[in-house]
Amino acid sequence: MDRLSIIGLFLALASLVGGSILKGAGLSSLWSPAAFVIVIVGTVAAILLHTSPAIFRHAFRIVRWVVQPPASDRQALIRQIVEWSNIARRQGLLGLEPQVEMQDDPFLRKGLQLVVDGVEPDAIRHMLEIELSGQEHRDLAAAKVFEGMGIYAPTLGIIGAVMGLIAVMKNLADPSKLGHGIAAAFTATIYGIASANLLFLPVAAKLKSVIAHNSREREMIIEGLIAIAHGENPRNIETSLAGFVG
Repeated sequence: MDRLSIIGLFLALASLVGGSILKGAGLSSLWSPAAFVIVIVGTVAAILLHTSPAIFRHAFRIVRWVVQPPASDRQALIRQIVEWSNIARRQGLLGLEPQVEMQDDPFLRKGLQLVVDGVEPDAIRHMLEIELSGQEHRDLAAAKVFEGMGIYAPTLGIIGAVMGLIAVMKNLADPSKLGHGIAAAFTATIYGIASANLLFLPVAAKLKSVIAHNSREREMIIEGLIAIAHGENPRNIETSLAGFVG
């Protein structure tokens, strides 16, 4: 669980609510059904046009990584790879076969199976790098869904404000409605800018960070498995992989 992300989400909400109260506007000024429809529903509509259904679904599958990123323990993974290299040196590559089905990570399981099957190291690297590149591409495309929402939301907020001001201009003959109407018009701007800068763009940036971390870990797995396939000394493998920790 990423506590900093949870704290950040809480503080984002608190900054809006607290700021509105401290400025004397009150909580009611933050609620506007019309602004919600124009900005939030409009942003979702824009991103549905922007992206494919598969990427859109994937984006909402991985959004949980913001508060609960995939479990990662590189030190433990290095120890496991070194243990495999010891087994391979004592029993040969076929000695690793019982380890294949014990792996929960499909990428690690596939790579280890290629090693057990005696595939040439260069071929192993090629196949795993293609899979890594494909997964990274899909994940980054999903992260850009939220980045796109962060781009569209402020513009739709301005559209909402302009539409609100148009409604105000129609009531110039009634001064009692002007103040409330102008305030309601600018609520849409708050929705657009706040949702972009306190939610959508930070979520996209956090997902990109998690994706980079995952890719780096898979690069370490590739190097470790290639070293085992080459029959390198376990101590050398451990020293080489230590550079991926940090």
